[in-house]
Amino acid sequence: MPENTRAIIYNILPFLGIIVFFYIFVIKPQKKKENEMRNMRDAIKAGDKVITIGGIVGKVVSVKGDTIIIQTTGEASKIEMTKWGINSIIGGENETH
Repeated sequence: MPENTRAIIYNILPFLGIIVFFYIFVIKPQKKKENEMRNMRDAIKAGDKVITIGGIVGKVVSVKGDTIIIQTTGEASKIEMTKWGINSIIGGENETH
């Protein structure tokens, strides 16, 4: 192998190592978490107790596509929002704290 080619390979190896490191320790776990959140949001149903991204705790009253209505306290306090505004489901098998 020519000396020039060997030098090029030695210069490229650290960059390849950094790319592999970022894929394994940053990108892959982030994609896994995104998939878990997507699955959790898709599993939301009426009656679930949820926490929004803003910290509001409420019970899901209805689900229509990507829009949900949660009831916080009392009958008159209902909030309509999209599913991506839900941070976690409280209790049950879908709990994500």
